[in-house]
This record gives sequence, C-alpha cells and structure tokens, in this order.
Amino acid sequence: MKQKFDKGASIFVYDKMQNGYHYLLSCAPGQNFDPNFTPELSPQEMLERGVFEGHYITDCREEFPPQWFVRARFNAQAADISCNQFQVKSRQGLSIWRKKGWILGPDVRGWFQWYCRYYLGRRLPPIDAVQIARWRAFYRHKAQVLKHCPPRCQECRARQRQALLQWAYNPDF
Repeated sequence: MKQKFDKGASIFVYDKMQNGYHYLLSCAPGQNFDPNFTPELSPQEMLERGVFEGHYITDCREEFPPQWFVRARFNAQAADISCNQFQVKSRQGLSIWRKKGWILGPDVRGWFQWYCRYYLGRRLPPIDAVQIARWRAFYRHKAQVLKHCPPRCQECRARQRQALLQWAYNPDF
C-alpha cells in the first residue's frame, strides 16, 4: 500500500511487530515541533549515516517515506555494526527497553519509532512530552564528549557518539 505523508493523512502500519495500527498526521512532516524538541538530524539523515546496526526498521519501510531509505545503511538479515557510522554497537536490546519501561504507547520499537512518527506529523501529547524529556536528558552525553574529546576527533568516545546519532544529535563536532 502506497502511503501519502501530507497533513491530514492516515498512516497504516502492517509489519512484524504491529499489524493494523494507524495514526493521523496532524502536522506537515518536519514541522510544528514542540519548542523544547530541536533534533539536529532527521530520521532520513540518521538512517543514511548508519544507526541501530542497520536492522532496526527493515520490516516496516512501508510506513515511512521511500526517500528515507534510498541511501540508508541496512542489513535486512541481521544486526551488523559495520552499518553504524562509528562501527560500534551502542544500544541495548528491546527486551531491556521493555523491562525499563522505555516502550511507550503504540511505539513498540521505542524512541526512534516515536521520533519517525513525530517527524511525519503524528502528535500524542502525553507520550510526546515523555519522549521529548528523554531526548533532552540525553544531551548530557553530548556535553561529556565536548568536555573530554578534542574537536572533530571522531575516534574519541565512538560508542557515545553513536548513541548521540541514534538520538538525533549530530555527533560530528
């Protein structure tokens, strides 16, 4: 099914983890973000740089704009750290996310799925507030890299930089 991604469109989800979920885009893609949420990278930019070992949303590409995947770094068969920008693993498994209560509402894959849907224009105010607060709290990692690494030294704290990338912060500073 070919989706439309305009304000007012309904997005239908049929993948391995969700079947039959749908949501409304109440804002135009990439617009009207909460003023406390200023991500430095779009989902497309994150996918092109290499996140989540290239395996995170391989089965749900139909939900998102096709241009997000033209230059995305993927491995449909298995997680592969060579797909990551920094060639390191920097995430915990979904079972840990569930155990810690980090999976909220209909976003069964966690923060990045929420961000993709938010970027497209879905708004769920109570969940959005929690996810934005989590994103803001993650800034501490950028502050640590800035404090402990020479400018533009990509090898310094590679795991932390990869994590920043996976939270829509630009790790190249």
